[in-house]
Amino acid sequence: MRTHAFRAMGTEVELLIDAEGPAADAALRAAESEVRRLEEILSRFDPRSELSLLNRIGRITPGPDLARVIRAALAARERTGGRFDPTVLPALRAAGYDRDLPEVMAGDPGPAGPAMPAAGDVRIDSRGGEIVLAPGVQLDLGGIAKGDAADRAVAIMREAGPAVAIVGGDVAVSGPRRDGSGWPIEVDGAGGLVLAIREGGLATSGTDRRRWHRDGVAQHHIIDPATGLPAMTDLLRATVAAPSAADAEVLATELLLLGHERGVRRARDLGVPAVLTGQDGPVLAGVLA
Repeated sequence: MRTHAFRAMGTEVELLIDAEGPAADAALRAAESEVRRLEEILSRFDPRSELSLLNRIGRITPGPDLARVIRAALAARERTGGRFDPTVLPALRAAGYDRDLPEVMAGDPGPAGPAMPAAGDVRIDSRGGEIVLAPGVQLDLGGIAKGDAADRAVAIMREAGPAVAIVGGDVAVSGPRRDGSGWPIEVDGAGGLVLAIREGGLATSGTDRRRWHRDGVAQHHIIDPATGLPAMTDLLRATVAAPSAADAEVLATELLLLGHERGVRRARDLGVPAVLTGQDGPVLAGVLA
């Protein structure tokens, strides 16, 4: 077993590969390079990134990586009925999340800005691929970008052996371990519950970790696109398994916003494994229930 950890995309990244030797080491290096390359394209905090350029000038013909992630985010907005929405960046900034999180959490910048509902118009030219943002619209791809990076990292590592990439709370798995068993992944905040993941992705979305204050009022980073405010939900966290880490990230956000009762129904309707954690502890939903 080879492991490698580093910091990128504003979070901790861990790579694991169930293999030995130079090929495994080379795969870990290549996977790290891919995560860092995607960070340079998709970060909203780096003014040099392609995403920052789009947010700044409102229209560009993107490279394939930014185009892929934006298309995936817009498709996710459609299938979740707007509960996942990449156009929440103005709302995040109004809530105070306008810098790297440690800087945000270190101080109280004063009153929050006005509510900024999302559902902004994003147009993709079907011929040339140009992306055009309506006036005032800006994109945050943080969660789905982390899931995409995890998926891309394991796609590289799987050539050398079964692998796992963990980018923040997003986990991508490229097959069972060499002994045939699944990878044991502990569900965050679920009382020691461990899931054995053999393939696909796992993601957790929560309101209880990335928190700060503005003018004494608690804020968090999960925005309800319908209101433009930090989401009011009776769930602390939602953890979902899906075919990819990017898909799991979308579903985790959707279930978190739906809350306990509707989230359980939605997971069961979709047939996805989910762990929904409220004040009374975790509840299993979907195919785990």
